[in-house]
Amino acid sequence: MIKPRGSITVGVDIGTTAVKALAIDENGEVVARSRVAHRILASEADQLRHDARRAWRAGPQKAFAELTAELAAGGHGEVAGVAVASMVPSLTAVNGRGVPTLPGLLYGDFEGRPPAAPVDPDAVGDEALAPAGMPDAEGFMRWAHTLSPDAAGYWPAQAVATYALAGVPAIDTGVTASMGDLHAGGKWNSELLDAIGVEPSQLPHVVLMAAAAGTLPGTDTVFTGGSIDAMCDQIVGGATEPGDVHVIFGATLIVWVVADEWLQVPGLISYPHTTPDRFLIGGPSNAGALFVDWARTLLRGAPRPGPAREELEPRIGVPDRVPVWLPYLRGERTPFNDHTLRSNLYGMDIATGAEALERAAFEASGFVIKRIIDGAGFPTRRIVASGGGSRVTAWMAAVADATNLPVEAVSVPDGAARGAAYLARLAAGLETSLTDAARWGTIGRRIEPDPTWARATESRYRRFCELGTGA
Repeated sequence: MIKPRGSITVGVDIGTTAVKALAIDENGEVVARSRVAHRILASEADQLRHDARRAWRAGPQKAFAELTAELAAGGHGEVAGVAVASMVPSLTAVNGRGVPTLPGLLYGDFEGRPPAAPVDPDAVGDEALAPAGMPDAEGFMRWAHTLSPDAAGYWPAQAVATYALAGVPAIDTGVTASMGDLHAGGKWNSELLDAIGVEPSQLPHVVLMAAAAGTLPGTDTVFTGGSIDAMCDQIVGGATEPGDVHVIFGATLIVWVVADEWLQVPGLISYPHTTPDRFLIGGPSNAGALFVDWARTLLRGAPRPGPAREELEPRIGVPDRVPVWLPYLRGERTPFNDHTLRSNLYGMDIATGAEALERAAFEASGFVIKRIIDGAGFPTRRIVASGGGSRVTAWMAAVADATNLPVEAVSVPDGAARGAAYLARLAAGLETSLTDAARWGTIGRRIEPDPTWARATESRYRRFCELGTGA
């Protein structure tokens, strides 16, 4: 058995707009951190890509180097383990040195779009249930092989980063579960790959979740297969009791209602929780920071006296003078699964100001959360908020008002990197149970609904539901 020298582990999260790396001790406390920004490539609504060389390879290398340098300067011993997390699915082609030769496709890019019709939210029966798998990966593979038929490999973001750090393109069984028919029955689907023109040897090495895949060259630092960002966030979020609603406020909004029974609802996705006898129902939405940051960027030129927005009161303006904003910049996922939907604003007048529009953007996110909660049909008691957006007090206040639930923001918003660090602890033999990660789920602050704003917001939510898709 590999015996690590220390108890600090590192989680590296390849996010939509930055690589975040955290060094975490045995108590879940952040010892060191690094952030390396990158850009989204989205020249049209149906495109979502990274410069894979920068975001998936150079970014993780730089973030890890900065982190280990900070640890060394602080007198810490060698890192016990490291794990990478990122969104799923994703894919690029790489050369013999593991360097990407194509852009990195991300979930929702049109190249991965299946030919099937959108899910009908009014449908009934088993055929109406949202699929647990994600269909993009096969389309991504066909695209990559068509553009680069002689590539040495076809790897998701996790494999590119793990190779850059450890020399092995490793992913875990959570990532393979998102790859649809490409990986089935515990192995790569050689028949489908042959039809595409790809060999299993061109694909990443697969290890069990939180299992050691080796050590970093010249060290005793264990690494494991790259994992799923949302799953890593979930295991350390602390949303484990029935009625908890875990919301990840990243570029994508991810909403999971925690239940003590298995529920299936048309348009929503159901998964087992990592906590025994708990289940998740909900799904991803495009009403996250990708929408909210875009909306706030549009308002950046508006006159705003005083301090930065995050330093102001969480609620400003007049409660009943806020328009309704449908947040479908690039379509919507849960529950419509319709990439053709587009954003619209309703209820503006000549007196509508920048503060009201900003609040409308925050409320749109809250309305999507409430729609998923209402659709799940399970009684809820609080929202546990994680992800970078959970730092924005005004956003969390709008969500509290929209859902009429208290919002408890976690103490460490970078949950994907923190959860990856916990997986690294398991791989290094410092932990024995995935469930024990819940002990890291500490709350930093609690935001209660404001009764006056909640009443005004409730009427806007009814309007939001009446508008439906706005089509």
